[in-house]
Amino acid sequence: MWPFKFAMRRKRGLPYMIVFLLSSSPKNGTELMDGVESITRGWWRPTPGSIYPLLKEMSDQGIVKKLDDGRYELTPKGRTHAEHPFAPRTHRAQTLDDMVGQIQSFVSYMEDAKSSGREDLEPHMGKLKSLAKRLSGLAGEDEGTTDER
Repeated sequence: MWPFKFAMRRKRGLPYMIVFLLSSSPKNGTELMDGVESITRGWWRPTPGSIYPLLKEMSDQGIVKKLDDGRYELTPKGRTHAEHPFAPRTHRAQTLDDMVGQIQSFVSYMEDAKSSGREDLEPHMGKLKSLAKRLSGLAGEDEGTTDER
């Protein structure tokens, strides 16, 4: 259903954020980078090397068009896809390698959150311990962990 033919995994949802940001008004690349930084609450600010090639690709696909003043806006095709924010990330099924990679990313995030003293992580510790136990069971271990980053 979602029109993007490129590998969404590598872009980590950046096209979705661009479509979302452009759904309210036309924006230039800098405004899009600021918007993504705002959406992610400062966690990520895409570089010009990721924004502008993606905008070119989305333009080639007919999702966005560049205006004379340098801003980008959604095309009618892009607007119809903006109405489906929970569309599948890709057309092909996600592999186990992809899933394990995502788990590794989430674990790294949680480790960073804990080491930075984030208090909002504490209410979730019971769930995290339960998940750790389940993953250990899948790995055939009763206790302990291995670190393969």
